[in-house]
Amino acid sequence: MKAAAQALLESCRVAWWTAVLAAGLCLGRRDRARASRLLRAYLLRMGPLYIKAGQVLGTQSGLLPRQVTDEFRTFFNELPPMREPALEKVLRHGLGRPPEEVFESFDRRPVAAGSVAQVHRAVAGGRPVAVKVVKAGVRGRLEAGAAVIGRLLAVAHLLPRLRGYDLPGHFREMRPLLTGQCDMAAEADRQREVAENFRSHPFVRVPRVHEELCGPDVLVMEYVDGIPGHDAGAVPVSRRELAARLQDAFYCMVYFHGRFHVDPHPGNIVFTPDGGITLLDFGLVGHLSEDDKWNLASFYYACIRKEWALAGRRFTRAFAVRPETLGHGAYEEELGAILRRHFEEQASHWSTLAFLDDAIRLLGRHGTRITTTFSVLALSLLTGEGFISEVDPEIDLWATTRRFTDRFAPYLNEGLRDTFQREIGERAPRTQALREEAARHLVAPTHFDRFVLPSAFPLAVAQAKGSRLRDLDGNEYVDLSGGYGPHILGYAHPAVVAAIQEAAARGAVNAVGNPDEVRLAGLIAAAFGPEHKVVLSNSGTEAVQIALRIARARTGRQRVAKFEGHYHGFSDQGLVSSWFRYRGDPRAPEPVGNSAGMQDAVVAQTLVLQYGEEDSLRRIAAHAHELACVVLEPMPSALGDFDPAFLRRLAAVCAEAGVLVVYDEVVTGFRVHYGGVQHLAGTAPDLTCLGKIIGGGLPAGAVVGRAEVIDTARTSGDPFRDVDSRAFAGGTMSGNSVTAAAGAATLLELRDRPQIYSRLRDRTAWLVEDLTAQAGDCGVPCRVKGRDSVFSVAFDHATPRLVRDRLAGLDVTATLAFAYHMRRYGVHLPELHTMMLSAAHSDADLEQVSEAFGKSVREMLSTGFFGAHRN
Repeated sequence: MKAAAQALLESCRVAWWTAVLAAGLCLGRRDRARASRLLRAYLLRMGPLYIKAGQVLGTQSGLLPRQVTDEFRTFFNELPPMREPALEKVLRHGLGRPPEEVFESFDRRPVAAGSVAQVHRAVAGGRPVAVKVVKAGVRGRLEAGAAVIGRLLAVAHLLPRLRGYDLPGHFREMRPLLTGQCDMAAEADRQREVAENFRSHPFVRVPRVHEELCGPDVLVMEYVDGIPGHDAGAVPVSRRELAARLQDAFYCMVYFHGRFHVDPHPGNIVFTPDGGITLLDFGLVGHLSEDDKWNLASFYYACIRKEWALAGRRFTRAFAVRPETLGHGAYEEELGAILRRHFEEQASHWSTLAFLDDAIRLLGRHGTRITTTFSVLALSLLTGEGFISEVDPEIDLWATTRRFTDRFAPYLNEGLRDTFQREIGERAPRTQALREEAARHLVAPTHFDRFVLPSAFPLAVAQAKGSRLRDLDGNEYVDLSGGYGPHILGYAHPAVVAAIQEAAARGAVNAVGNPDEVRLAGLIAAAFGPEHKVVLSNSGTEAVQIALRIARARTGRQRVAKFEGHYHGFSDQGLVSSWFRYRGDPRAPEPVGNSAGMQDAVVAQTLVLQYGEEDSLRRIAAHAHELACVVLEPMPSALGDFDPAFLRRLAAVCAEAGVLVVYDEVVTGFRVHYGGVQHLAGTAPDLTCLGKIIGGGLPAGAVVGRAEVIDTARTSGDPFRDVDSRAFAGGTMSGNSVTAAAGAATLLELRDRPQIYSRLRDRTAWLVEDLTAQAGDCGVPCRVKGRDSVFSVAFDHATPRLVRDRLAGLDVTATLAFAYHMRRYGVHLPELHTMMLSAAHSDADLEQVSEAFGKSVREMLSTGFFGAHRN
């Protein structure tokens, strides 16, 4: 009873002092300053949670008068430290011994003191380190402060006008984040994660953690000297540039990484003399799931296109609790007006605070509230944008935000788009005209009408020969696409052309037996080992469908496991969690569809795994009783490499569980090696899916595997047994004589000329090294990865391990612009796809690619493409 009375008393005090400040702000300058001082003193006495509120107020120079923000800005660097006896007690408990026995020296005078912890300078291993120590009693004060706020909000909830906001429920969800910020071991983990995300960033860094010295009460990290955040004016970089860099740092965390600093006030920032940014204090770190990032990006993209009704629906889906209750006309009309006001009429004076204030009020009036996830994000943006605007009051936040919110958008700024439109229009008018004609008759989701990220300037080819393409207007290009992989010998190879002509002259046989299909099947089977057999199909997608059906028929189980980010063709099963959209914990992903029209049951029943992770093997073992097979790209196209140790462990776990392993080598089969990746990795799956190269440039697919497995697709001779236990895998054009002849001619060339592979391996390595060096010389955030004729270029400062992280940080706009810049210098590459070399590429071709790369990157750099303030 006494505790409840005290909590109620404190609630009244908080309400009283908040009212004092509000009243003071409406009075004259002197009274306003006095009210600010009184509230500051009270917040300081109340403890850490209230001090955090004061720090937020200190960043709001665009909202509050200057003398008010100046008063609260003292919370950044003028908070009292612990008394020395308390410090000594915490250090002994946290380190397990006196600090003198751990460090070569330890300065008991703190260099900084915050609301939760204070920082001391020490020396360890001959290097200066920063020792962050939790203040004595802070845990109890955080809990007490949270209890007071919780009771205050419970009282507020009794008011009819506030009931719709569900303030108690909202705070209940946020409370663990706020009260958990004094666990230094957890903070060390968060700091390491953010540091890894920024590991290769050109101007953002995070201090390295000394893990062996960290615990719940103490965090030890490298010591960072520099200019304090509140002295931003002392940084010898223009205000505009510095503000743009801050925004780059904050928004990268939110929109790319999904792990963001909730408290990015000046006290948690240190600048280097050259304008670099060091991020400190990861006690409060927010998290956006893959769905959160997708919903946020889709909302912003609709706003950019001024599609207000769609933006309203996406806002409701992304931000609102109980969105299903908000579909009526009055709500939609009010929301549309808010969106137009902030994203169109007031875009040049964008304020996250102003937008969210209007949005929260609207949701409250209609009986719901904003989600806790986006409340935390709002707090981060509120603090960060306040700091940014303090550094550069003239910054156009919305204009620069578009770089981050467009991460899934095929967006080029107007100037660049107009430039390419003019150049390509002048250079290739017939190609442009063909695209317009195609729009009347053809839907081509891989080129003219590329799915999700449509091409602004697709290429139309009149002739392809060797390593080069010629478009309809006579422009010639070194080609790095190879038709997405089939043309490993180059276009129109004489042996392949002759085989096609001869087979066509013999009648282009299909749906009856012919020697060409037997020859092709024999070559494929021989490449994978004795007693292997083959089922032919018309594409890689069909091959995967056949392999999964065989696996289900052989095991009697229904469920399929696949890996996140691995693409297995356009079937419902192949598209699950394959690109763009991912969901759930990275260690245990949840299935998600990547196209409208996919069967919900297929998506929901797919077990999604993470390549290279031990957790995936444990999940396979746990679900073995229901799994027919695991399908994967042994060398994921998005990563450009393979993990042989993981592939071997996967094979062992699946063999023990009776789960079939299916390799999708549609891209890598006969490209990285005669056969495929499995020959390089030393593994043998139960089934392998092939395509592309085995057709010699014509449509083809195949499944190859041990005879006892493949024979599941062969008739038993008993019609009743066939229906019960055999997998049908027929196709009218499967194994047609023209495709089979072209494929056999290609495989014979590759089999009889093994030097093709060693030459491709060496040339890929040279190209990766050369392009990497050029990007490094220019200071461009670019990763070039590849091996064995397959390589990729990604403009991203991070070095992600997971496919979902690679996509999250990928600068789509830069990738598209790079492709169009390269065309200026006679190089064609697939805009958003891995690139491939062929046996037809000469030394001169590679030199041309290298020269075009250097020119393109320097041109992009000179126009501010990779700068923090890029438009």
